Amino acid sequence: MQFKHPEILWALFLLVIPILIHLFQLRRFTKTPFTNVAMLQKVVSESRKSNTLKKWLLLLTRLLLLAAIIVAFAQPFSSANTALQEKETVVYLDDSFSMQAKNNGIALLEKAVQDLIKNMDGESEFSLFTNEKTFSNVRKSDIQNTLLSLPYSYKQLNLNEIGLKAKSMFSQNNGTVKNLIVISDFQERIAAGDTGLDSTLSTYFVPMQAREVQNISIDSVFVEANVNDQATLQVFLSGGNQEEALPISLYDGDELIAKTAAKFKSDGEGTVEFTIPANEALNGRLSIIDNALGYDNRFYFNINSKEKIKVLAISESDSDYLNRLFRGEEFEFQKYRLNQLDYSNLGNQNVVILDTQLSIPSSLQNILRTFKNDGGTLIVVPDSNSDISSYNSLLSALSATQFSEKIVADQQLTTISFSHPLYRNVFEQEVTNFQYPSVKEHFNLQTGLSVALSMDGGNAFLVGDDGLYVFTAPLELENSNFINSPLIVPTFYNMALSSLQIPKSYQTLGTVTTVDISAEIGTDDILKVAKEGYEFIPLQQTFPNRVRLTFDQNPTEDGIYTIVQNDQVLQNISFNYPRTESQLKYLDIGTLENVNNMDSIPELFEYLEAENNITAYWKWFVILALLLALIEVLIQKFVT
Repeated sequence: MQFKHPEILWALFLLVIPILIHLFQLRRFTKTPFTNVAMLQKVVSESRKSNTLKKWLLLLTRLLLLAAIIVAFAQPFSSANTALQEKETVVYLDDSFSMQAKNNGIALLEKAVQDLIKNMDGESEFSLFTNEKTFSNVRKSDIQNTLLSLPYSYKQLNLNEIGLKAKSMFSQNNGTVKNLIVISDFQERIAAGDTGLDSTLSTYFVPMQAREVQNISIDSVFVEANVNDQATLQVFLSGGNQEEALPISLYDGDELIAKTAAKFKSDGEGTVEFTIPANEALNGRLSIIDNALGYDNRFYFNINSKEKIKVLAISESDSDYLNRLFRGEEFEFQKYRLNQLDYSNLGNQNVVILDTQLSIPSSLQNILRTFKNDGGTLIVVPDSNSDISSYNSLLSALSATQFSEKIVADQQLTTISFSHPLYRNVFEQEVTNFQYPSVKEHFNLQTGLSVALSMDGGNAFLVGDDGLYVFTAPLELENSNFINSPLIVPTFYNMALSSLQIPKSYQTLGTVTTVDISAEIGTDDILKVAKEGYEFIPLQQTFPNRVRLTFDQNPTEDGIYTIVQNDQVLQNISFNYPRTESQLKYLDIGTLENVNNMDSIPELFEYLEAENNITAYWKWFVILALLLALIEVLIQKFVT
């Protein structure tokens, strides 16, 4: 038992006073003589005994009466150990797309918000954060309307991030009880990384459980090569039932252009093919109807008229391997000997290849430096008899790269850097059993550029990144069979492709995306990106013949956006939400440490209220005092 005013209990020492009065009251008895008292002696003796008993009963009753009054004023109570400590509450409310799942027809997020508003104390301050929003030291009335209209987010904090965020929102006061409430459906991805939570926090997990755990999602699309002015659009889906076909519709803008049914395999995967016109712009939208999550029932993509990558080769070689590499529709290829080259033409190119040049004139070096600094891609292939000093003059101005002595020895290309941007998406797995190309002569190279290909002696064969690629050996058949190797196609293709960041058919929100748009803009001009009701200005870098746009924080909504320059439409670009929330796989939160698991939000607040309850007893002591006063009256009246 605890007391609100324990200092009043000192008054219990005052109980000594009635004891002293009863024990030491001094009375003088007056003796009255009687002529015959013998017969009264027995009566007098019995009267004295009864009077003594009455006095002791009155003493005990009064002592108890005074003690009850004193204890009542001290206000006794009982409570849990933490009931009297100050409380701080931080709530994490998961608003990710997986919270669109329904239970009894109500979305999990909607149900969580309703339960929070219904059960949370309206006068208490708390802090709340979601995957994107933060509300610090607010009351329920401050954010009630915001919570009721809370949008879903494609982002998902993991448990480690939730713990760090919550800890930053608590005060530094070590004397308070810090309650962290985590409300989520607890998908497995929430446990990514370190799942340990701070043991100094009182953490409560409230899982929101969906009735249905099957969700069908449109995952990706792929446009195959053109055949007879027709192209094939492949659509990949997941989560379906093998026994049921699912209707799927293809729109161009708002116009329905095709409809079919998707069938699924035993693993839930499915593929649908549409035939679409080739070389025609298409603002595509795919749509399905699924009762689980809604965000992945639509998929946006667009097909724009492809911009060709301009490749110019300065070569003294009669070999036609470059002509064969860049003869596709994606490229516009030109090849000149140095004495035929119009230097003014270099500024309009995306890629310049220096192939088997004996030397590089100073005038060409200056133009190539400008070309590279303006965002162009330069590929350098030396000749066995090249003037190394002229090459080094150019390369040293562009990067810390220098050719040194020439090595005459047969060596094989044995190492592929699979993590290099040129080969990152080329191989399904790291292969080692391919037929290695070989070289007879090569130059040693001192460089800070990343190595893409190297020989069995460890010397580099190809280095480069960020628009500069350097071979250390001539590629003529007399020196190397690299041009007959399967490696040459992805190597040169990806080098050329990196020069112009052509927008893909769709982009994914939440990942940094870079695209190049052919446009010539003035110093004060900017490109805008917009769709109906939503407009923003992306990060942009201007080059002589194009603008490079970088998308990071924006956009935040999926859809087809228009890139605009002075109200003139340049191109369309599509964005989709990541599909990481689509697989409804849930975490077993019973395996986590330092957490208290609750079945529902009402149960949580009932538990917290019980932890804060204080049971007061002062009323009972007042009643006891009144009862003792009544007992004293009865003693006075009936005990003689």
